[in-house]
Amino acid sequence: MTAAGKTLSELAQQAGGRVVGDGRIVIHKVASIEEAGPGEITFLANPRYQALLASCKASAVIVGPGMVLESPSERRKAYLEAADPYVAFAKILQLFNPSASCREHISSQASIDPGADLEAGVTVFPHVFVGKGTRVGARTVLYSGVFLGEQVQVGQDCVLHPNVVVRDGCRIGSRVVLHAGVVIGSDGFGYAGEGEQRVKIPQVGIVELEDDVEIGANTTVDRATLGRTIIGRGVKIDNLVQIAHNVVVGENSIIAAQAGIAGSTRIGKDVMLGGRVGIINHLTIGDGARIGPGSGILQSVPPGVMRSSGLHAAPHREWLKVVTLLPQLPRLWSLVRNLEKKVSELVKSNDNKS
Repeated sequence: MTAAGKTLSELAQQAGGRVVGDGRIVIHKVASIEEAGPGEITFLANPRYQALLASCKASAVIVGPGMVLESPSERRKAYLEAADPYVAFAKILQLFNPSASCREHISSQASIDPGADLEAGVTVFPHVFVGKGTRVGARTVLYSGVFLGEQVQVGQDCVLHPNVVVRDGCRIGSRVVLHAGVVIGSDGFGYAGEGEQRVKIPQVGIVELEDDVEIGANTTVDRATLGRTIIGRGVKIDNLVQIAHNVVVGENSIIAAQAGIAGSTRIGKDVMLGGRVGIINHLTIGDGARIGPGSGILQSVPPGVMRSSGLHAAPHREWLKVVTLLPQLPRLWSLVRNLEKKVSELVKSNDNKS
């Protein structure tokens, strides 16, 4: 390792992979495959784009198993071969681009209740509000505009970006990242009666985010009517997602932008929801299920099942069969009409004979 970079061998060790070529090459930066030059590393996760390697000027390329086809004499660059090149790319990108650190400081322009407890190393920017009885863990950063209500708990090493709101009583685990405009613990959508008789149902539960959760900008997670809305350990949620009251999202699940999950739905572990997925209330999405973008889920999904995209999403294999038939529909329709015409002529002919 040098002061200005890392050798390819060191990157392979830290990212999990093996070097094909010269491991002594020093890498200073990560760049795209079209723009990378000497001293830089890029990645190629999809074999379909392998032709780009010929014009790539990077010193090294992260690739998957079996993608290095050149003989040693033909090689003009080195390779870092990894089982999952995209994961290796992410780890290396983190090495060269560590998160910005904040020095411990509590702004005099912040409003912190005397009954709040801020542990060592907390950073508080101007115009932050911290309510009575709230506890903030060590080394957590609260950017400008953050609002923490009363009796909130925030763990260690969290980052709450500008204008994050965490309402009364909600609990945030450690190493949680909430991006700008996230609202945790707003009222769940609950009313009784009809017309002028609508009566608001008090939402007296909380939201609990477990450790290592990351939530994108302007996403909302509603407090439970009673009990808890729970976002499990390691869950990653995109921007503009709505999660309703009493929903439970299992560990390590992924939810893409503009998804909406209605009340009391149970999302299993390691589930993936594509963008604009809508799930009605009181359903169960089993562990490991995959839901395609734009899907409307009207019934529970068993564990490990892949649902296609679109309203009333069907099992993936069934949907593939339907999609395969779609181009043939005009021909099939013409064939059916001709058959109908011939059947009608045969019926008339038989009637005339009788």
